[in-house]
Amino acid sequence: MSSILQEIEARIANVRYEAKQENVGIVSEIGDGVAKIEGLDDLMMNEMIDLGHGVTGIAMNLEETSVGAILMGDYTKVSEGQEAKGTGRLLQVPVGKGMLGRVVNALGQPIDGKGDIKNDAFYPVEKIAPGIITRRSVNQPVQTGIIPIDAMIPIGRGQRELIIGDRSTGKTTICIDTILNQARLNKTAQDAGDTNYRPLYCIYVAIGQKQSNVAQVIGTLEEAGAMPWTVVLVAGASDSATEQYLAPFAGAAIGEWFMDNHMDALIVYDDLTKHANAYRQVSLILKRPSGREAFPGDVFYLHSRLLERSARMNEEHGGGSLTALPIIETQMGDVSAYIPTNVISITDGQIFLETDLFYQGIRPAISVGISVSRVGSSAQIKAMKQVAGRIKTELAQFRELAAFAQFGSDLDPQTMARLERGKRITELFKQGQHSPIPVEIQVVLLWAVQNNVMDEVPVEHIRKFASDFSEYLSTQKHQLLQKLEKEKKLDDTLVAEIKSVASSFRETWKP
Repeated sequence: MSSILQEIEARIANVRYEAKQENVGIVSEIGDGVAKIEGLDDLMMNEMIDLGHGVTGIAMNLEETSVGAILMGDYTKVSEGQEAKGTGRLLQVPVGKGMLGRVVNALGQPIDGKGDIKNDAFYPVEKIAPGIITRRSVNQPVQTGIIPIDAMIPIGRGQRELIIGDRSTGKTTICIDTILNQARLNKTAQDAGDTNYRPLYCIYVAIGQKQSNVAQVIGTLEEAGAMPWTVVLVAGASDSATEQYLAPFAGAAIGEWFMDNHMDALIVYDDLTKHANAYRQVSLILKRPSGREAFPGDVFYLHSRLLERSARMNEEHGGGSLTALPIIETQMGDVSAYIPTNVISITDGQIFLETDLFYQGIRPAISVGISVSRVGSSAQIKAMKQVAGRIKTELAQFRELAAFAQFGSDLDPQTMARLERGKRITELFKQGQHSPIPVEIQVVLLWAVQNNVMDEVPVEHIRKFASDFSEYLSTQKHQLLQKLEKEKKLDDTLVAEIKSVASSFRETWKP
């Protein structure tokens, strides 16, 4: 054993001598995808280190006499005593429109079997977020196609809206539906030759997900024709903790290219709980000090520097935007745990999905009381503001009244009317997965439910009525929807037309 140590020490001495001419070090420890390298004196944080055998190290811990590096590739080929060279280049990923329609790994390399990606630009994986002077306020909507979100918790371009809830409550579905709706809007504008519409490109980052789940998501996107506007970046459950740690930063770099080139992008991080777990694993092997709940003390900085990269730039800096939808998985609905509170404090609002609502059949299972958008109505078109202004308050009041009314006490007519309205709004807000609704149809449906059109429709038939009414509007009242799309606000003429259309349909409709 002592002879091996003496040999390693001798090689380190030789390498240190050579390093004066070239930045070369020697691997002194290796294990679990992490290496300790001695002799690399002139190295940057996140610099790539060439270890040979197709293995790349990334400098994470810059200590006085050694460097702690995480390894990409088959680290079993790396052994103690072998040389490691600094490359002088920070870790970077390919970016550009050539990434659209492709499935890539954490380094931006294609894994979909469709050949190489043609691109001529690279972005560093870690980058300082845009400063406050270069940003502007969020005032353009991201239409999700999900009525309760577009009406009550609007998302704007450049916003960071957290999707939070227990496992299997529909978090990924909300994000995928949003991507599908962007693809529909992009295709409609492209077919119509609308040069004023700014397409929203999408990046879906799967962190620690099962391969079968990722394949299902990709299948859904391909079936709906959304892949031409989407990049899927995968660091699955079977991939190393290093790749899972780097994946969201690589996704952010791909999205930043669109933002910096005067375009709009949307990025989904699915999910940051698994990302924090991967970071904990990497950090503890690197002997970084652990903190609260055994997470390393810098886990807040980990997510803040990631999510702060989403922004809406001002016109002098191109006017591009990067919108983030991070997902966090809670345990037993506990939003006060370490990671959830971290990300809640970083983001501009959250959509909280309740397990109880999900199993009651209210899907998407959005909790009206806890969910909030800190951007608010500035991320809505004026027509939506006009019809949805009071709806969140009405629904919150309905939930409280419903809890009170179950005791069976006599209720006055006004309270009964509120309860009946609340039941109908709740039913209207139930929506099947992968079926986003255009915002013009949403406006008409919300106007109808608030202006007594649906009062005579039995509660159990509201969804059928809304579905039939939507189809009627799409097929026979296309001009009305076009006017709404063009005007983006309700004037007396449009309200009168909506009232006439809704009333005549209600009279002829039968369950």
